Amino acid sequence: MVLIFLTFPNEYEKSKFEYIYDKYKKLLLYKANAILNDYSLAEDAVSEAFLRVYKNLHKIDDPDSGMTVSFLVVIVKNTAINILNQNKDIPVSNYDMYDMSENDWQSDFNVEEEVVSEIVTEAMLKLVDKLKDELKDCFLLMYAHNLSYKEIGKILHISEDNVAVRIHRAKKRLIELLKEGNYI
Repeated sequence: MVLIFLTFPNEYEKSKFEYIYDKYKKLLLYKANAILNDYSLAEDAVSEAFLRVYKNLHKIDDPDSGMTVSFLVVIVKNTAINILNQNKDIPVSNYDMYDMSENDWQSDFNVEEEVVSEIVTEAMLKLVDKLKDELKDCFLLMYAHNLSYKEIGKILHISEDNVAVRIHRAKKRLIELLKEGNYI
């Protein structure tokens, strides 16, 4: 981590990264450890996640926003799962992958910028929460964080084509859920 601090283009970026690191390190460590059940591997996952954060720091406008928290959690979750997949001898926890509760990401959508009312927004968030994690992750990174297919692919370690397929499936499933709920 020390080398990262030597490569920032300016003091603002350096202080923003330090602030994010100090504020969210424990949360990310908790999330990674819940997946890996190994504190040392969880620390490795958090370090790797912060390297990805460093590479995508320009995407974080407000370090205190819900968008930032969900962005960080998605990154560390996927990093931990990659470590878990690489180390098949790690006992799997009863973590059941990752259950992102509505409170973890509901604040990601800025209601003021949305044309729809709060009631419709809440209903939409509940529908997004019903998506499979792999679809939800891509959908939130794309629409809540405005990341490109390429950036999402790098974060999740999947191809751009796979990102496109997941986004398409998420949209298709949301349309189905909207029809089932008689929203459209």
